[in-house]
Amino acid sequence: MNVIDTLTNRGFIEDKTHEEELHDYFSGDCRTCYIGFDPTASSLHIGSLVPIMSLAHMQRHGHCPIALVGGGTGLVGDPSGKTEMRKFLTLETVNDNAKALKKQLGRFIGFADNKAIMVNNADWLVPLGYIEFLRDYGRFFSVNRMIKAESYKMRLETEEGLSFIEFNYMLLQAYDFMTLYDRHDCRLQMGGSDQWGNIVAGIDLVRRTRQETVFGITFPLITTSAGIKMGKTHKGAVWLDAKRTSPYEYYQYWINTDDRDVARFLALFTFLPMGEIREVEKLQDAELNMAKSVLAFEATKIAHGEEEAKIAFQSAREMFGASVPPQSILSSSAIPRDTAETGEGKSVPSSILKKADIQKGIAAFKLFHSVGLAPSSSAARRLIEQGGAYINGKRVDKFDQMITDGEVKDGELMLRAGKKRYHAVRVKD
Repeated sequence: MNVIDTLTNRGFIEDKTHEEELHDYFSGDCRTCYIGFDPTASSLHIGSLVPIMSLAHMQRHGHCPIALVGGGTGLVGDPSGKTEMRKFLTLETVNDNAKALKKQLGRFIGFADNKAIMVNNADWLVPLGYIEFLRDYGRFFSVNRMIKAESYKMRLETEEGLSFIEFNYMLLQAYDFMTLYDRHDCRLQMGGSDQWGNIVAGIDLVRRTRQETVFGITFPLITTSAGIKMGKTHKGAVWLDAKRTSPYEYYQYWINTDDRDVARFLALFTFLPMGEIREVEKLQDAELNMAKSVLAFEATKIAHGEEEAKIAFQSAREMFGASVPPQSILSSSAIPRDTAETGEGKSVPSSILKKADIQKGIAAFKLFHSVGLAPSSSAARRLIEQGGAYINGKRVDKFDQMITDGEVKDGELMLRAGKKRYHAVRVKD
């Protein structure tokens, strides 16, 4: 199947240019495409998964994806989707972040043997001569057209306005596309829906300067059926970095998927066959919850590896007593179908408490705050007073209830805040 058909069928594409030519072009072997990633942080988050997975599908169809880290444009700042100017980063910070992102992207696409390429646009943007750049390429851009772009239009309507340095961003991203066309015969740029104006500008620049046709694809902004932006939780972003969001927490994010989103998210965030995914649309109740387990397992396996996915799956089973999905549900999944296959659950967030401290006793609200199940002591008090705090499955009745070693079972206390946030306190000498 043509990769464009795959991306369309799985729900990746919101808009594209040159529809017939694009499809015909990717009927050929080993085509090249690229997506730009913002290096303002040392980790990507779930909101970046649609672009990342699209590159993975490209590679699985025999094409060569390019991950462009915006080391140069990151020094300017993309105004797209922003109501205020970004903070400036040093070149050293951007380079450090770029190295971290390559390692992270390596879990989704393989860079060995140049099957995928990582580039940093600082390599060609930083040495640019400003006068030469304006003379050679600035003349191809219409200011009238630029200010009509959604990314600029939104900022122009804010009180802060649009800085001149940000106004240059579209030119620089267009220059990236032209450079990748020259160096790698790259003819497709993909990005979020807010990048449409920048992508079209690059297509136009290549047409004007190289007399060649290149293409663009944009992805939809993914929100849940409840209208929440993908990857947002009460604790903030869900990161791909295991140090920021543990594999167990990552797994739990997917387990909590709204029933209405399960099939859609399986299509976007796993590689399972669409024939099996369409069958999920018919499932209800317990069987649909089993499909959520598969979604969580497969998404965690891709981001953190199969072993971590198995540990998270088993930990969730120990906590919630969830059933193992039968072979009839998403049969291509590697999720353990036999409980004997699963490893010991180890990935529930945990901390150590000295035995001497628990023997003295510790107030319940202080314990819940200290392990991070409440952001403050007052929040911990409210949690307990509202009946949302549990220790070893038993509700805590008073915020100042003293917790002692009498509550310790098998060397630990299992704390729970609300329905699904757990923390294991391991008591040691």
